[in-house]
Amino acid sequence: MSSYTVIGLMSGTSLDGLDIACCEFSEMEGVWKYSIKDARTVKYTVEMKKNLGNASVLNGLDLTKLSKEFGKFSGQHVKLFCEENTIKPDFIASHGHTVFHQPQNGLTLQIGSGAEIAAITNLATICDFRSSDVALGGQGAPLVPIGDQILFGEYDFCLNLGGFANISFENKNSRASFDICPVNIVMNELCKEIGKDFDLNGDIAKTGKIHQELLNKLNSLTYYAMPFPKSLGKEWIEMNIRPLFYNTGLSLQDRLRTFYEHIAIQLRKSTQHVQNKNIFITGGGAHNSFLIERIQQLTNHRLIIPAEKIINFKEALVFAFLGVLRYREETNCLSSVTGATRDSISGAIYL
Repeated sequence: MSSYTVIGLMSGTSLDGLDIACCEFSEMEGVWKYSIKDARTVKYTVEMKKNLGNASVLNGLDLTKLSKEFGKFSGQHVKLFCEENTIKPDFIASHGHTVFHQPQNGLTLQIGSGAEIAAITNLATICDFRSSDVALGGQGAPLVPIGDQILFGEYDFCLNLGGFANISFENKNSRASFDICPVNIVMNELCKEIGKDFDLNGDIAKTGKIHQELLNKLNSLTYYAMPFPKSLGKEWIEMNIRPLFYNTGLSLQDRLRTFYEHIAIQLRKSTQHVQNKNIFITGGGAHNSFLIERIQQLTNHRLIIPAEKIINFKEALVFAFLGVLRYREETNCLSSVTGATRDSISGAIYL
């Protein structure tokens, strides 16, 4: 039996904050068990949130400085988290914050200096989980499916409703996964128009009406007809979603309501190849009761919403697990998911 205590760090495209999860893993005869011992989300300062949101337009020097600053921010909060909870982890596994994701151009970038985190915490830090796969011709995403397969294999589908919706499932004896469509990254951006960070329980969208022309344009985007493996990034939204949503003359409520329907339709399309299965749902969107209601009404699958800690910290948990696999020098990135030329062991280690 082998056991590990790992801090998993996750910063998503929705800019909700830095997820910190202390995770415990144990393995016996190839069977893994997990638990989340302690977890918290550290909200970004106004300045940090602004800087991360604008990172894609920074010059090289300023982006390098921001990567150091975000690494320092992460390291300081992990150190405080461990002190307050009397935790002595074996190491840290950090996703970082995605600035660029352009696998078609052979590049992806997650900032948050692993060297800085390791120096501040005095703990080995594993980061940069996506670059190796992209170098091998893959999408570099999604990476969570190997965790879905090993830790949550009892579910037919694992769906995460974060900045983007991504799904994974077994397909012809191998794991398949892809990004379905944007979710919170678009919804939250729209809500800023009225000074809100997000649409609590879908209360704003409920008051709107579906605009059929806009819905048709959304559902007709080329990405949705592409076969997987495939993945989405902020750049895709800027090019494809933003032009459809602004200067339309439609109310915020109608645009949100239409986008909710778009999400539900795309989720149905992504799971309609089988019938009457179960879908395990995590991520911030799992808290949105109206979105979940629309998804349920458009599918015959059974939706499973887990405990709060799993909803909020599953991605941090899985990146902690990716760190364990990297530490053991075992495959943690599946070519069946990303389209790379081979499976790989991804992650840079700072000691």
